[in-house]
Parts: sequence; structure tokens; C-alpha cells
Amino acid sequence: MLSPGDDDRTQAITPGIDQTQVVSDPNRTQYAPPPQAGDADRTHYAAPPAQGVQLHCLVENAYAPAVRNTRSHLLVQVQAPETAYGRRLPINLCLCIDRSGSMEGEPLDYVKRACAHVVDLLDPNDVLSVVTFAEEIEVVMPARRVVNRELIKQHILRIDTGNTTNLYDGILVAGRQVASVQSPAYLNRILVLTDGEPTTGIKDFQSIVGQVAELKSRGITVTALGFGPDYNEELMAGIARRSGGNYYFISRPELIPEVFRKELETLMTVVAKNLRLRLNLTRWTQMRQVYAGQPAFGPRTVDLSLVDLERGALITALAEVELQRRPAGVYRVAQAVLSYDDVTTGRTQQLTADAVVEFVTDESRVPAGINPVVLREVEVAQASRHLERTVMGMRTQALSTGAAIAELERTQALLAAQGRIDQAQEVTQAIAAIRQGDTSTEAEKTLMGTILDLEQGKRKA
Repeated sequence: MLSPGDDDRTQAITPGIDQTQVVSDPNRTQYAPPPQAGDADRTHYAAPPAQGVQLHCLVENAYAPAVRNTRSHLLVQVQAPETAYGRRLPINLCLCIDRSGSMEGEPLDYVKRACAHVVDLLDPNDVLSVVTFAEEIEVVMPARRVVNRELIKQHILRIDTGNTTNLYDGILVAGRQVASVQSPAYLNRILVLTDGEPTTGIKDFQSIVGQVAELKSRGITVTALGFGPDYNEELMAGIARRSGGNYYFISRPELIPEVFRKELETLMTVVAKNLRLRLNLTRWTQMRQVYAGQPAFGPRTVDLSLVDLERGALITALAEVELQRRPAGVYRVAQAVLSYDDVTTGRTQQLTADAVVEFVTDESRVPAGINPVVLREVEVAQASRHLERTVMGMRTQALSTGAAIAELERTQALLAAQGRIDQAQEVTQAIAAIRQGDTSTEAEKTLMGTILDLEQGKRKA
């Protein structure tokens, strides 16, 4: 039981056991809920469904020396099983398409095919809008239910090329279209595709990523699709990073429809959105670093916004802490608090999980407490940062071609060994591009996606 005056010392909390609480938001407004989007009179659950989202907070070592300070890692795992959750959440989607002069011909033809394929995959309960940007912004189709598919496709076929690239205003108008019918009953997403740098309007990095961060705060996520060799991969990855969306590098026009399909199918399996993670630290736990995301630090808290969670997916967040010495005993050193919107129930829910450590005077016990799962995540996080340094070395030519390949091969081997097969394959693709004479463009654009994937911490469970 909890000791008086020391509410984080306990002999009753068993490591690995999750404490769960479900919270409903009574102030939530349903603006335009689609059919079957949820029952306002639904009874509150005492706990999430048995097969619902799970939260774990693991410690690198179950033991810590009682007589000295020590560093350790905390690993937060958010997981959704593969089992069915019922009907998917309707999608409120805006396709925001670059129609600058460089998109003329085959690229724009494939974009139109991709957009038409999206129309075929959506249901009548879904909402779709189409915005194009060049020197001017055009609302090709305002937000509407996907009822008359042929009419929507006719609008798409009329898209024509312009000249320059006004990315900022394109995203601005796309956000307005999504917001015009935005509701908690929808999954709100913008897909931005561009093949070049912003050349008109507001062009600086901070303004554009600040814009998508503001959209994220309003529940709208932006996925960035970069096509061809000339777009700014840092900007597109920054858009995805700040909004919690995905990033894709599309090297050839014929791949555009497939990437659109992949993103849409991912959206259709989302089971939790607006994930917000808080780490509450005890007074003898100090945060040293957080390996991913855009953390916000308080006196004894760290807040992170996580990406949407799909069926069968696992999201991880890793942090390094310093544990101050304590009298021997079992202590809670941190608590993970996850709040999210459950797309099945339509409710805002909250889960908690404790990180528990036993402080021991006999340090010979410490090696036996190591958690190999956490150690693997530490290695992956270090590989991600090493990959960033390698990309920077390639960009500044501080690394020769041979040295860059050698560094990438080491990273690829580590990722493969830790089961990050998709990311290991992407590094392999980058190595192949470099060996074929591409010293920057394709390799860097591929690796930027790999870095973002590792940073977001999402993969198949």
C-alpha cells in the first residue's frame, strides 16, 4: 500500500500491470455526425473493450542501485490488436495537389488516376474535397459526401497545369475545406502532393510547418507526398512530423496511385486518434532526453503528441531518465498517461501505466533486471540518430561516397537485427541508389522517410 507522505513508494504495484481509466468528454460537440458514427446515449464503459488499446510503460532495468544515482530508459508502448473493431470511422479527406508547370503530362495524368481511385475506395459516409495549387489556388471540388462518384471524377479530370508553386496557400485552403465539415465523428486528413519547392506565396520552412502544427491542434493531420527529384524533403518530412502524418517519397509517376491507395487503406484501419502522452515524473526522477517527437517539458512532466493508431500497430516512445538514490524498496519512478479518441465508441478515453523500479543495496542483482525489449529500442533510437548524421554528412559532402555506404550498411544491419525490416529495406534502397551514381537526391529523400518512421515509433505489432 502507499506509504503516508510518499505516494510513489509502493509494495502493492506489480511491474507490468496497467491501471486503466476511461474518461468521457461531456463538452464534446457533434457538428455533423454521419450515420452510424456513434450513439450519444451509449453507456460509459468502466474500462476499454477487452481487445482495445493497450498501454505499457517498461523500464530498462527492474533494479537500480540504492546508494547512487543511475541512468535508465523508459519505453512506452501503445498497442492495438489486429482483431476487428467494428465499423471504421468515416473519413473527411482533402486531396491537395500541386498543379505547377512541372507536373504537366505524365505526372498529372497519374495524379488524376490516383484521385479517381480514391473516389472508388471511399464510402457515401466519407467526405472528400479537392484543392489544387499553382500560382493560384483552386477548389476543384468543395467538401461533400462521396455519393455521385462520376461527378466527382469529372471535376478531377478537369484539373490543368499552371506555373508556380504556392504550397502554403494550398494547405491553407485545404485546411478550410476539411474544417468546414470537421467533427469528432470524422477522421480528418489532408494529403499534400508536390514535386517542387515553394516558389510563390509564403515560402519559408517555419511558416509552413507552423501552419500544419496549428492544423494538428485542431484535429487535422497532414500527410506529405513528395514526387520526383526536386521537392524539398526536409520540408515535406517536417510537415508530416509536425502534424503527425505520414511521409512518402514517390520516385516515378506510375507509383502515385499505389501510394494514394496505401495511405487511404491505412486511414481506414485507424482505431484511435488524437493520441496525447504525458509522462509524470516523481521528485527523484529527472528527464535527460526524449528520443522522438516534439516534446513539451514541464517541471515534472513531458508531453508528446503521437500519431494515429491503426489495427495491429504498435507505437513506442523512448526517454532517458536519471534516477536519484533512494532507500531500498520498490518505487514508482514515473507514470505514463495516454488520452485518445476511440473511433469505435466515439469517446475520449484515458489509460495509465506505472514504471516501477526496485532500489537495491546489493548491486550484484542489477544485471539480472535488464529488459531486452527496452535495450532493443535504445539501439534503434541510436541507429536513427546515426542515420541523421550520415544524411547530413552526405548533404555537406563531409562523407565520401564509400564512407557513406559503409555507415549506411552498419545501420541497415542493426535495423535488420532488431526486426525493423521495412526501414532496413529503405536503407538498402538508398545504398543501391548511391552505388548507381545518385549521391544525394533519391538516397536522401528515401532516408528522410526512414528517419521519420523511426522517430514516430510506429510499426506492426
